[in-house]
Amino acid sequence: MNTSSISCPSCGYPVDPNARYCDNCRANLAIAAAFAEQRLVSTSTTIPVTFLSPEALVPRLGEYLQDKGVLKATDLQRALAYQEQFAAQGQPRLLGQVLIELGLVNRETIDQAITEQIFQLQFALKQANSQLVQRVKQRTAELQDALNRLTELSQLKSNFISNVSHELRTPLTHIIGYIELLLDRSLGSLETGQVQALEVVSKAGEHLEKLIDDLIQFSAAARGELSLQMQVVDVAVLIQKVVDRLSQKAINKHLTLQVALDGSSCTVRGDAEKLEWVLNELLDNAIKYTLDGGRVKIAAQENRGLVFISVEDTGIGISEEKRSELFLPFHQLDGSITRHYGGTGLGLALVKQIVEAHVSQIKVSSQVGKGTQFEFTLVTENSTG
Repeated sequence: MNTSSISCPSCGYPVDPNARYCDNCRANLAIAAAFAEQRLVSTSTTIPVTFLSPEALVPRLGEYLQDKGVLKATDLQRALAYQEQFAAQGQPRLLGQVLIELGLVNRETIDQAITEQIFQLQFALKQANSQLVQRVKQRTAELQDALNRLTELSQLKSNFISNVSHELRTPLTHIIGYIELLLDRSLGSLETGQVQALEVVSKAGEHLEKLIDDLIQFSAAARGELSLQMQVVDVAVLIQKVVDRLSQKAINKHLTLQVALDGSSCTVRGDAEKLEWVLNELLDNAIKYTLDGGRVKIAAQENRGLVFISVEDTGIGISEEKRSELFLPFHQLDGSITRHYGGTGLGLALVKQIVEAHVSQIKVSSQVGKGTQFEFTLVTENSTG
């Protein structure tokens, strides 16, 4: 798609897809895109399509004969009443047969009328089919236009997320840097209360930095820029790095953090940085959603050319009806989870994209109140040749 042709969702003025505001109407492009997307989706699914049955395309036999002047209205009513009598006795008769029996119309006239009706029906059906074909073409074009517009709006939102995230990262890096200098006493001595306050701010900064990284990665993936730097990767090394990084979180919640690694080599071909991010996200979620005193386990096992990687916890679990929503971007399973645990709802959406980019699938098994397990497989380096 030619990105230079994107127009403002509010005023239609051509805009730079990477801009935050429209130069013409000064609308916030991300917000305008979100509203336009909602309107477009609602209207594109409510356009009515009318279908006529063949019976509605031609008149009934009695009315047809009456219109041609072959049958009087009184004779038609008499024939219909006669027909109803037979029907009441369980002996249904066709109207043409009744008309012949009553001597109101002869067989030749009936046959001619039916033949004419058949020709009219064929003609009407051809017209209806022609109209239907044109309607389908029109509807297809409308849906294609709507799809193209939705793609443009999605790009505007994605670019907005990416640009704002990068702009947030620069000042946040300065903030975190100065906090580290303060905690290291490089800028002078601190009192105990000041140290504790800075440690709280430091943790909040780290959390914010992770959310920004999630937004940047998601916007890149949404624009089709999720590229992989393939290399030989030792899964055991990645797991150990992630465990070392998150072990203190597990300790703070009094969780048992188990690591189960196959004794044989678990080397695969993949993007080390992105696979490490996936493992970090899954393990961090497991720790986050497991109550104090619970257990979290991360494992990797090689079997017949595949490395099976799993993260299992004894946490809050996920109901069966909610599992289909797990990997939707910007989606939390319920508002109370968002308020209690935080997060953007992007983590698992990115996990799914990265795992699928490695030609695999992420599988979930869970039971409410008992825990959850995420699992995916990677092909070993030896199997890929």
